[in-house]
Amino acid sequence: MSDAEKNYELLEGRDGVPVKAWVKGVPFEEEAKKQLLNVARLPFVYRWVAAMPDVHLGIGATVGCVIPTVGAIIPAAVGVDIGCGMMATLTTLQASDLPDDLKGIRSAIERAVPHGRTNKGGRGDRGAWGDAPDPVAEAWARLEPAYRRLLDRHPSLDRGAPPAQQLGTLGSGNHFIEVCLDDKARVWFLLHSGSRGVGNRIGTQFIEIAKEDMRKAGVDLPDRDLAYLPEGTSRFRDYVEGVGWAQTYAATNRVLMMERIVEAVGSSGDVPPFTVGETVVNCHHNYVAKERHFGREVFVTRKGAVRAGKGELGIVPGSMGARSYIVRGLGNPESFESCSHGAGRRMSRGEAKRRFTVKDHEEATRGVECRKDSGVIDETPAAYKSIDAVMAAQRDLAEPVETLRQVVCVKG
Repeated sequence: MSDAEKNYELLEGRDGVPVKAWVKGVPFEEEAKKQLLNVARLPFVYRWVAAMPDVHLGIGATVGCVIPTVGAIIPAAVGVDIGCGMMATLTTLQASDLPDDLKGIRSAIERAVPHGRTNKGGRGDRGAWGDAPDPVAEAWARLEPAYRRLLDRHPSLDRGAPPAQQLGTLGSGNHFIEVCLDDKARVWFLLHSGSRGVGNRIGTQFIEIAKEDMRKAGVDLPDRDLAYLPEGTSRFRDYVEGVGWAQTYAATNRVLMMERIVEAVGSSGDVPPFTVGETVVNCHHNYVAKERHFGREVFVTRKGAVRAGKGELGIVPGSMGARSYIVRGLGNPESFESCSHGAGRRMSRGEAKRRFTVKDHEEATRGVECRKDSGVIDETPAAYKSIDAVMAAQRDLAEPVETLRQVVCVKG
């Protein structure tokens, strides 16, 4: 089968490797195309760059892309929300077990999991713990030794909110917690979060280190945000160690929050006793990992993409008013065994705030117990691409296993 007959569009620039973009039937910005072709010009990119159907403009590299590299990693392509991802848990609750008024469940979750950000993240920030509960403290005790080793070499990372106080907390922006129903009327808990402030500091610091190293070496880049760290250097080793630690922190963060959600809903008095089902998915969608593709070990950076190896479960969320999917990967080698990480923005946050009103948002989230105020207009469903179009565009990358519809949404 030729490239023209396959499910992706092929982009080729003046030099560099091609870009394979799964964008049929979804919006695809010209600026995003330029960014992808810039990445494809880097000499260490392996074979091609893969763009997912939720692709949109990012910093240096687009959100919704997969970048395989040999001998180097681009810190800005991994980004600053290192290890950001999704977790989903099936419960034994049925839709009929939920009360008609879901405000109590939403309030119970909001009390149990710190979320949002106040006081610029300083003292008294509502999005962090004052006194962390025992499970959080125990998890931090396991994470702290490796963090201290990283600080020994990069002491400037020790600033801002202490990571121990943000472990097991949601954050802000597009991070969320949801109660969802599947097509069998079963209740799921779903959440989206990452490595919080400490991941941001690690990402930001190494992005600046890479830029400074490129400047000193006189390396000509198509975009200065594509500054990279060459393998074999101490900077590279420190970054790989730091990013790996942040990814572990992020996965732990999601587990701790999910435990709090289960406990909070169970003790809310609004539902009968329940347990967590067998299906639990915890996946990153902003990260880098060493993998084997086409017979070679490479670093795969997924910036807004989920690993979709054959049979592997992943999560592709919609927006506050659109369905989400539990998916099973099809192991497509053309995408380096990846699929999209969500619907993907179709406009900037600023444009969404200018274009939509609170009334628009209320209408778009009818039937969902969630915030309906001006503070979340930038997250309104119409700011995102159609999740159905995204799923259709990647039908050869992942298949839906469960379709989820949210009834409660807690936004950071």
